Amino acid sequence: MGLNFQKSFRVIPGVRMTLGWGAVAGLVAALPVGVLMATQHMVAGFPGWLTFVAYALVIGVVLGAVARGARQGLAMTASAGVLLGTLGWLVYSLTVEPLVHGQLPTWSAASAARTYPELVGDILHGGLTGFLLHFLAGAWALKERVRQWPEQRARIVVVGGGFAGVSAAQRFEKLVLRGAKLDVTLVSDSNFLLFTPMLAEVASGALEPAHISAPIRSAAAHTTFLYGRVDRIDPAVREVVLDSGESLRYDHLVLAVGSVPHTFGLPGIDEHSFPLKNLADAIELRNHVLLMLEAADRETDPRTRRELLTFVVAGAGFAGTETVAELFDLVHGVSHYYPGIAPDEPRFVLVHAGERILPELGPELAAYSMERLAARGIEHRLNMRVTEAAEDLVRLGNDELIPTRTFVWTAGNKPTPLIPDLATDTSLRAIGLEDVWAVGDCARIPDPLREGEFYPPTAQHALRQGKAVADNVALVVAGRSPLEFRFRTVGVLVALGHRTAAAEIRGRRFAGLVAWLLWRGIYLSKLPGVEKRLRVLFDWTLDLVFPRDIVVTSAAPRRSKVRAR
Repeated sequence: MGLNFQKSFRVIPGVRMTLGWGAVAGLVAALPVGVLMATQHMVAGFPGWLTFVAYALVIGVVLGAVARGARQGLAMTASAGVLLGTLGWLVYSLTVEPLVHGQLPTWSAASAARTYPELVGDILHGGLTGFLLHFLAGAWALKERVRQWPEQRARIVVVGGGFAGVSAAQRFEKLVLRGAKLDVTLVSDSNFLLFTPMLAEVASGALEPAHISAPIRSAAAHTTFLYGRVDRIDPAVREVVLDSGESLRYDHLVLAVGSVPHTFGLPGIDEHSFPLKNLADAIELRNHVLLMLEAADRETDPRTRRELLTFVVAGAGFAGTETVAELFDLVHGVSHYYPGIAPDEPRFVLVHAGERILPELGPELAAYSMERLAARGIEHRLNMRVTEAAEDLVRLGNDELIPTRTFVWTAGNKPTPLIPDLATDTSLRAIGLEDVWAVGDCARIPDPLREGEFYPPTAQHALRQGKAVADNVALVVAGRSPLEFRFRTVGVLVALGHRTAAAEIRGRRFAGLVAWLLWRGIYLSKLPGVEKRLRVLFDWTLDLVFPRDIVVTSAAPRRSKVRAR
């Protein structure tokens, strides 16, 4: 009996407060709506105003009970107010008012038409009451949450400056502005956020490197930023140690360290392939390709020419497919500068271990993508793996040898080996590590909507995981339970070069020029900051009019395979 009384004692104040805010919202909304109705002679004299105020009070209290303040969202609360206003018109104007005047209600079309101005006023009052209730009750709820925060600020350390890490930091900043007692530090070995979906266009020279990157210090301006590499993490003492020797103590740690290329220990892959994970990789690959063209333009030996003008990409997911398409555009777009190279000499080969390219897309779009690439002259090796790489060749699983000096590896990634085999529960907490959270590519995050499946390592998932983990950390700091992360993929897009793309958005498929415009429009809108969007848009506009630049920005790329003659 005592337990039930205590539970009721805790619940009743919140209910009363919500009903109270509903009453306040109804009365406040009654003032402008009442004045408007008075100008139409629908509210007149003291009795009329008294009746309207009483009606407004009832509507506000009922709306507070039905919509439960700000919990349903602004649109739902305002819609509930409109519906309640319509119901109020039906009950009062069409039913109660005729009875007061000694008449039986008819609910006829004539009665509805006669009281139509009152319907408009009731709908306006109900909608405005819902609008005010949402913000009044929301402000009260926020004040209650702020009151529950501990006085001492919780130390939060975010490791990683990619989509997930920066998204988490930005969300933490908003929570701090709302009263959360948090002290957030972001650590990254790069001082900029890289927009990786456009990395292949940097490798092809279509975009300037700086235009797809935004400084972390401006993206998360109110977060303490440390530029450095994490050497190790000691969960036992809650400490992050940088390679400089500096250590950071934390109450909660968010790992968003991304992934690194995984070559599965295959011989020669690490030494003789080009990865494509960051700006340095993209710039190096572009310079290398241009050096291959420079060397081939004056090379006379047929075998060496084949090596110089053959470009192999392993892995036909998004990264590999877009890379081979962009390299094709780069080589053929600048070929007029190299009169010693015939148009049919450059060779492009895409190697993939699966039955079809782009497994992330449906079968129809994947088949369309392969047909478009094949029509442009890009070769495919499906159900085939690269087993070995050397300075001037690539060996496939069937022992086929492809002579090449340009081999790009996008066939495998693995989490950054800071904490091996990192897995989380559905609320993004690292399993087996107290107060450690993980988001993005570095962890296996289960998808509760698909049993036994994990979320894919894409930017759209990382952005939302970053926001969700910040919310969950804040909830735990406030003594509450974290929420389960749930998200359905919005869509997938892949650029196929030469103003062609494939896209699947909310179950709808697009291909060709329309998909290419969608690809550019959506990714342009996702770039951080108006300045970057304008710069990228300017780069794309120039690319439509002028040929791509062939300036080699470094004299000898690290992995360039041009032999001295």
